[in-house]
Amino acid sequence: MNLPTQLKYSKEHEWVRVEGNKAYIGITDFAQSELGDIVFVELPSVGDEIAVNDTFGTVESVKTVSELYSPVSGKVVEVNAELEDSPEFVNESPYEKAWMIAVELADAAQVDQLLSAEQYEAFVKG
Repeated sequence: MNLPTQLKYSKEHEWVRVEGNKAYIGITDFAQSELGDIVFVELPSVGDEIAVNDTFGTVESVKTVSELYSPVSGKVVEVNAELEDSPEFVNESPYEKAWMIAVELADAAQVDQLLSAEQYEAFVKG
């Protein structure tokens, strides 16, 4: 399981990379491997406000449809439009090419509540 140590993780299998006051969010390598081949990604619009644990979109695989849950609160300032035409990026590169949204953080302290790579790994091995 690929778990970059510089990222934070949620128990809903999303990752967060903070750059300044912006949080980039995607799904973990573990999540994409459990889902199988991703065929469609539905994401919010720029300007949408989201709160912790709100659903912000869905990921559809050949097996199922899964909701995406926000690990932080804020305003969506970027959406990865490449995923609309290339949803397979989620399987191929979940931490690089397949970030889903960028959120302007409403409360940076929320990031501190998320799991480290080690804590997330222990959680999924449960």
